Parts: sequence; C-alpha cells; structure tokens
Amino acid sequence: MSRPLAFPRSDRVVRHRVLIAAAAWWCVACSTPRPEPAGKTPATSAATGTWCDKLPRVENRGFARVAVPSTWHEVYQVEPGVFAITEPRQFQEAISYLIVGDSSAVLFDSGIGLVPLAPVVKTLTALPVRVLNSHSHFDHVGANHEFDQVLALDMPFTRANEAGKPHERIADEVVPAAFCGAPPSDADTAAFRSKPWQVTRRVKVGDTLAIGGRTLEIVAAPGHTPDAIVLLDRANGLLFTGDTFYESTLWFFAAETDIAAYEQTMQRLAALAPSLRRVLPAHNTVSASPARLQVVADAVGELRRGGGVREVDGERERVTVGDVRFLVRRTAP
Repeated sequence: MSRPLAFPRSDRVVRHRVLIAAAAWWCVACSTPRPEPAGKTPATSAATGTWCDKLPRVENRGFARVAVPSTWHEVYQVEPGVFAITEPRQFQEAISYLIVGDSSAVLFDSGIGLVPLAPVVKTLTALPVRVLNSHSHFDHVGANHEFDQVLALDMPFTRANEAGKPHERIADEVVPAAFCGAPPSDADTAAFRSKPWQVTRRVKVGDTLAIGGRTLEIVAAPGHTPDAIVLLDRANGLLFTGDTFYESTLWFFAAETDIAAYEQTMQRLAALAPSLRRVLPAHNTVSASPARLQVVADAVGELRRGGGVREVDGERERVTVGDVRFLVRRTAP
C-alpha cells in the first residue's frame, strides 16, 4: 500500500514520522481507524476511526476464505489458481498474490515481512515458487528473503532496495497505531526491519512467465516508482496492478514518483480494460472493476491540468477528482 485516510504507502519513502500516533492509538484503543492505501499513516488512521470498522472489507467478503497456518495472514481464493494473501491488521493492508499453474507458481509481492510468509505459501501449493515484485518498496518485498527464487528488474532503484531497510527507516510501520488491535505475538516490533534479499534472475519488461496452463506477462508501469510493473494474464483477463492502481489515496509525493509517467501508464492500462475481467490491487481490496482504470486515467489527467479540489497539507497537497484521491508534492504558489 505504497494511502491516506491512509497512511502513505510507501517507504513509501518519505513517510510522516508520527510519534504522536502511539498516544492517539491509546485514545481509540482497539478500534484504531485505518488510513487508506497510498496515503495512510498511523496518525491519520487513529484520527479517522474507519480502519478496524471496515474489516473485513466489503469487497473481499464475497470470496472464499482459505485456511492457512497463520493468525496474521488472511487468504482469499479470487479465481481458480489465484490466492490473495492479505495482511489486514496493519495499516498498509498489503496484499500479495500467489498465482498457481500446472507446473509452478508465481508470488507477486511478498508483503511487509513482519510474520513469515513461506509457511502460508507452502500450504497453498507444493509447486516451485518464483517471487516477482510489483515494485521494490519495503511493503512489497518483506518476505523476499524467505524464497529461493526471486526475479527482479535490473534498475538502480531496485538494486538499492535489495539491501533492505533498517529499523529506523520503517519504525513507524510498527507503532501501536499501525495495527488493528495488538501486533502479532510472534513479531519483534522493536527490531523490525526490511531484510536484504537476493535476486536469482533479472527479468525485463515484456518477458513472460510460463507456469503451466497459464502465462503471465511483465508490463512496465512507471509512475509510483521507476521499477513499477503490472502482471498481465491475457488468457484469463486478469491484471495484477501492485500500487499502480488500488482503491484509495494514490501517492505521488515521494522523490521516486513521476506523475507524468503515471498518466501515460494509466492510459495504456485503461486501453486494456475491455479485454479484462478483473483487476487485482496490492492494498485493501482483492478485486476491482477494470472500468476503474479509465476513471483513474482521466482523473490524473485532470490533476495535471490543474483541476480537482485541492487542500494544502504541509509540503503536500491533497487533490480530489471525482471519487479519485491523490496526495502529491505541493507546487510553489
């Protein structure tokens, strides 16, 4: 998740370091509100009172839950051979997708890394698993180190993030206000860090991953980060969007974001919508209508033309276009 109502969803690199969040959390106790994707923060979460109240998300309730050996992860079967592995009780509400073919599987993103993910994946498939990340923000690569096969683009941004993040960079991800209720009992929040991970094979945009009865295509999606990709299953009409699209505030204030590139990306993805049956985002909800791609593409175009309802938020600006929300760097007056 790179969210406000949300916290920002990034390491989202430039995150609000809100030490007041812990105090706010105690005020609301276990009903800590949840910020939305790509723009959420523990502090905003505690202030809005909407996070825990929304769990499980209405959009997710229609999918079958799958039993796994984890009290932290919740798994939904979204399609035959497609499992959404969610982490709903941490404000990012990160979602990783296990896509299982006849001969192997792909894990698209690996969550925040607070609790081991490999045991969950092994419950869902005994086939060989390759990890591929939608981008290399910490909340999408957290469990990469648990897997033997990790694929990645050969980009400076990706290579820099392969070293992981120290506790100091992501400590606000595990303050009390970052959780709906208590953190997992087996998690050491005081020592939490994003562990380094090793790439076993470099891939390129346009490469395909054949997993037996299903082929996944790597599609460039720069904007949220330079290394952002989406995964396209053309035969089944599925698009796994990472942080390029999700139903919440979209963040474009971090140094690595590029709103112009994002507009081009969204126009290209919107053109795919007629051939899609389902979009699968990386935060909050496990399924969305492909029609939403054009809505966001139009909204980002309006934003870049200076439109939308705007509210200054320190060095950032909140922009609302219809029902699409953005958090962007503030331009000089």
